[in-house]
Amino acid sequence: MENESTARAIDAVWRIESAKLIATLTRMVRDVGLAEDLAQDALVAAMEQWPQSGVPDKPGAWLVAVAKRRAIDHFRRSKRLDEKQELLVRDLEDMQEESDPAAALPPDEDVGDDLLRLMFIACHPVLSTDSRVALTLRLLGGLSTEEIARAFLTPGPTIAQRIVRAKRTLAEANVPFELPPPAELSRRLGSVLEVIYLIFNEGYSATAGDDWMRPSLCAEALRLGRVLAELAPEEPEVHGLVGLMEIQASRTRARTGPQGEPILLLEQNRARWDRLLIRRGLAALSKAESLGGANGFYALQAAIVACHARARAADETDWDRIVSLYDALVQVYPSPVVELNRAVAVSMARGSEAGLAIVDGIVATGALAQYHLLPSVRGDFLLKLGRHEEAAFEFEHAASMTQNAREREMMLKRADEARRNLN
Repeated sequence: MENESTARAIDAVWRIESAKLIATLTRMVRDVGLAEDLAQDALVAAMEQWPQSGVPDKPGAWLVAVAKRRAIDHFRRSKRLDEKQELLVRDLEDMQEESDPAAALPPDEDVGDDLLRLMFIACHPVLSTDSRVALTLRLLGGLSTEEIARAFLTPGPTIAQRIVRAKRTLAEANVPFELPPPAELSRRLGSVLEVIYLIFNEGYSATAGDDWMRPSLCAEALRLGRVLAELAPEEPEVHGLVGLMEIQASRTRARTGPQGEPILLLEQNRARWDRLLIRRGLAALSKAESLGGANGFYALQAAIVACHARARAADETDWDRIVSLYDALVQVYPSPVVELNRAVAVSMARGSEAGLAIVDGIVATGALAQYHLLPSVRGDFLLKLGRHEEAAFEFEHAASMTQNAREREMMLKRADEARRNLN
């Protein structure tokens, strides 16, 4: 029982300290792959020693101290140390001479800078999107390869290969452990925000599997977003993304029924929405707007979901305001997916015929031919217009395209309801 308690304590410490540990070690050894290996070595040492010795008073400092010793051993075993590595070893040895384990930890402001640098490395544009997501969850989320694989319904060896390739790519590209220069900051920050939102979206509306939502991924993305907002408090789009995620996450309890079936936005019991998360989201949106970021990609989306959050009932939603926000979003980020969402808002404000006209324009371009929500939205408009046979066909088409079992069941159910209306 005591060992189980220690194991839980080690797991909790790792979740809290792993990102700071890897970030600190990366600054010291200038190699994110080596830093993660050293952090894992320190974790193994904790798993071996803490059940006997107990969890130390300063577990983070203990892990850093052990990892530093392993780093010194690693470099000393190297047959050919270059001048930079010799300097690194001397610096590490100097730090090891400190008697107080707390001295192993850098000042809080240094840890914050290190975490921010680690985010920029894990989300570096030189990596593929899949690699950025996996590496971010590994380095900054403290998730194991198996946990990431389960979250994305991907084989463990595939995730492991992505992480290994990502670290190798970073090493071969000689990516420095530093904040991007001002000229690159916006683009690189955009990459970080994209990865965090991809993680959130996979949790919010799973693309495959038996569950419509994976709340643990939403929670991890929210945690990363909040951390980033503390590290980059003057960046409006960071607050825009946090506001967007907070408000969307507020609907979690209302989005599924007793059997895990999806409940669409306009049918949700809004009393089940989390008002605390809504208040936090609105505060983050206000912060983004006060920093001059009202027309940012994430801030505009946050403003859209804020309209829903402020409406106590579905019929109180300000659809005209939402349409105007989508009009602005299309200008900032012209995209057929944004245009599809705009079509839904237009249909609510001006009728299904107006929404259908926009959707048919998208269909004509062929831009979303493989996107299952296109026939789903079109089916909804056709159903409201009394064109039941066509609606049923669209819902069945959408069901055949989605990889999510819950979503498929919902689409087929809507197709059946449309066909019953024919009789």
